[in-house]
Amino acid sequence: MASYPAPAARLVAEMTEAAAADPARAVAFQGAPGANSHRAALEALPHCLPLPCFSFEDALEAVKDGRAGQAIIPIENSQHGRVADIHFLLPESGLSIVGEHFMAIHACLMGLGTGPFTSAYSHPQALGQSRHYLRERGIVPMSYADTAGAAAYVAELGDPAAAALAPRIAAELYGLTLVEENVEDAHDNMTRFVTLAREPLELRTITGPAITTFIFEVRNIPAALYKALGGFATNGVNMTKLESYQRGASFAATAFFADIVGAPGEPAVDRALEELTFFAKDLRILGTYPLERARG
Repeated sequence: MASYPAPAARLVAEMTEAAAADPARAVAFQGAPGANSHRAALEALPHCLPLPCFSFEDALEAVKDGRAGQAIIPIENSQHGRVADIHFLLPESGLSIVGEHFMAIHACLMGLGTGPFTSAYSHPQALGQSRHYLRERGIVPMSYADTAGAAAYVAELGDPAAAALAPRIAAELYGLTLVEENVEDAHDNMTRFVTLAREPLELRTITGPAITTFIFEVRNIPAALYKALGGFATNGVNMTKLESYQRGASFAATAFFADIVGAPGEPAVDRALEELTFFAKDLRILGTYPLERARG
């Protein structure tokens, strides 16, 4: 699929025109108007001009070429873990993480009428987060590029047996009937977003606790990771996230994506990162930014 359904395309054109008039205020997001990333942009940066983009790559490219001042991207969900490919997209983008935002995810069932429905369209993450609800009702999950785009597609499709799982705002934007709210299987469902910009934050502007995100690689040999991480323990630096992933087709080395509490320039953090370089390679800091209170 290479374009938005007609109901979404009209809104995309209007929002793109508004963002072009003031690109510094524009925040690029992946999805059609009304998607969860649209909501996240408005929550994290209330005075922004949201700029819809068809893919994550398009959203990051909008920042790189100056059509947007920032992008907001989901990177992990409390139920389904990391968002696919994000560990590759962030480093390759050359952008810096300048903020994080945690948002509760609530899915709504919507359609042209009140059902019964035989199918429901949505992003694979949203379908997975409501799989028990759909199975109990005999509704077949149908994958779509994003949640709000699925709502626009159902509006365009004209099939009363087809539904969408999308944020509540999508029903309002595309003229659908809101059949049921909060249909996700776990009501504490949370997604973490990060905002990205061309330049990193100046460390002196971060007045409270900070998070530093970085990637590194270790050789696939016994105790390599243990040795690489030892400096964080001995220096009392709290590591809140550590995920492994493979680069390319080789399994000879493993890359890691990590978050720590603290910032470069703090003695304990500097010592821990220096020790990491003795046992790891390709250390790259993706950003240092304020810790959001929702973490706790």
